[in-house]
Amino acid sequence: MPAVALFGEPKYGASFDHFDYANPDAPKGGLLRLYQLGAFDTLNPFSDRGTPPLARGTTARPIDVIGLTFDSLLVRSADEPASAYGLIAESIEIDSGGHWVVFNLRPQARFHDGSAITADDVLFSFDILKSSGAPILRAPLQTVLRGEKLADRKVRFIFSSGEARSWPLVLGGLPILSKAWWQGRDFKKPVLEAPLGSGPYTVQSVDVGHHLVLARVTDYWAKDLPVARGLYNFDQIRTDFFADSALAFAAFKNDAYDVRYEFESKKWAMGYHFPAVEREQVVQHSFPNRRTEPMRGFAFNLRRPLWQDQRVRRAVILAFDFEALNKDLFYNQYQRSRSYFAKSELASSGLPSDDERTLLEPLRGQVAEDIFTKAYDLPNNGNPADRHRNLQEALRLLQDAGWVMKHGRLIDKQNGTPFTFQILVDDPSWQPICLTFVSALKHLGIHATIAAPEASQFTQRRDRFDFDMISAHWPASESPGLEQRAFWGSAAAEQPGSLNWTGLKSPAVDRIIDTLATSPDRKTLVSRVHVLDRLLLWSESVIPQWHMPSDHVAVWDKFGMPAVIPDQGAQLLTWWRAPDKAVTSTPQKKSAKGRS
Repeated sequence: MPAVALFGEPKYGASFDHFDYANPDAPKGGLLRLYQLGAFDTLNPFSDRGTPPLARGTTARPIDVIGLTFDSLLVRSADEPASAYGLIAESIEIDSGGHWVVFNLRPQARFHDGSAITADDVLFSFDILKSSGAPILRAPLQTVLRGEKLADRKVRFIFSSGEARSWPLVLGGLPILSKAWWQGRDFKKPVLEAPLGSGPYTVQSVDVGHHLVLARVTDYWAKDLPVARGLYNFDQIRTDFFADSALAFAAFKNDAYDVRYEFESKKWAMGYHFPAVEREQVVQHSFPNRRTEPMRGFAFNLRRPLWQDQRVRRAVILAFDFEALNKDLFYNQYQRSRSYFAKSELASSGLPSDDERTLLEPLRGQVAEDIFTKAYDLPNNGNPADRHRNLQEALRLLQDAGWVMKHGRLIDKQNGTPFTFQILVDDPSWQPICLTFVSALKHLGIHATIAAPEASQFTQRRDRFDFDMISAHWPASESPGLEQRAFWGSAAAEQPGSLNWTGLKSPAVDRIIDTLATSPDRKTLVSRVHVLDRLLLWSESVIPQWHMPSDHVAVWDKFGMPAVIPDQGAQLLTWWRAPDKAVTSTPQKKSAKGRS
């Protein structure tokens, strides 16, 4: 088969010409300029060492610019929850008994040096990523028993019975690396020599700390495949790096880069009053999307004794006033995230269904008893009475947990230690948000501080779990599976660099994650994800934050865009430079519209 869907059939048939959200007639050429905060120290984005270059994209998916130099066996579509189409692999064979999957490689698949992509490269990639890859790549591969070469262009992977349904998507999404290029090189060591790839772009120039430039591969081996038609239209993609968000925004206003995904609601509402906007050279778009939102939240580090007692965590959750933040700082642009899979059918709600209770019953005694009889909900601080009531309940919980108020400060009754902690954030723009939170905690006698180190130090501290609380977000999936082990699995809790930043260790969570890959149909998967969602919510290891109903994107008006926006939102790599939209930053006569 040329394509695979987790459930049902792929949207696009064997003879499809291009994805609906791509324009196959889009012209090639021109430059796309992006930006990123911080810096990078490696051009290997797949290792668990170093910081690779990423460009600012949606909150769901930053743009892995260096990843554009690599191809995978299959490529996912942006308008389906879980379908993948052949790229390096021209066809897939799946064992009906659930023991193996076979990938048949295209004979024309080539690395940038002209060498063929073979079964040896696929097996090398699997082995090195399973042993030394970044946690999000490594964790799902641990239950694959082995890979084996059947022919020069034929690879089979063997795994536990019943997991065949999800493995083509997991394995098909792995980047394929050149075995020959990596011989004699340390995969774990950060490298600034671009590894040999096979993707639509190659690294043209690198200036560490300043910029990275990719060049389109004009003879890209897959350029005429349906999965690539209408994509990768820019001759160059340049990413510039800035020390902080204020410098980055100032640079955007001066036409230093082209596209800015805006995550600051105040800036979106009030900051786009500058000459280029008045002249309609910069356009603000609110692109709709129908994707599952990633969980964003303040993560408790459960490795710290301070957060071991759930009553303490609940008290801090009660003190967080989203409603005031949304009104005073966010211009009511956000919605509270009440699920780890917000804005989708995967989000749990109300009481558990019969199917969910069937999954929960064997976990009784391991999970909160309330999960069977109550719907989890976050506190509402919509008016002064609610705020007062929530703070009183928080103080009661803290007292029950052994904390007492003394001279306006909360003190551990046993050892006299004051209740203090630090919130680690990755950008100074979080300061006013956190200050509102810190102020509310003062009413409980809790002294919280804020740390916003520069990007590399933030990453180091996060990856070493050197924090009390951190503002974080986790990648979203339309069909969650074994990748959830990297986020919430017990084995990942003590793995430096993993995405289990909370340090959650729950046999119940582990058990439900293990069932996701064996779901026989979409309905069963949804029920199992609902249970996982409930377990995570009731663990209260994260204070859920918020999400936007659409993507806010400011663009220098130089681009053409396809008419169709898929479920995942606007796809930047389907845009093209429009010759009739030449924009310069030289002053022009003011628009009659004036300031909006």
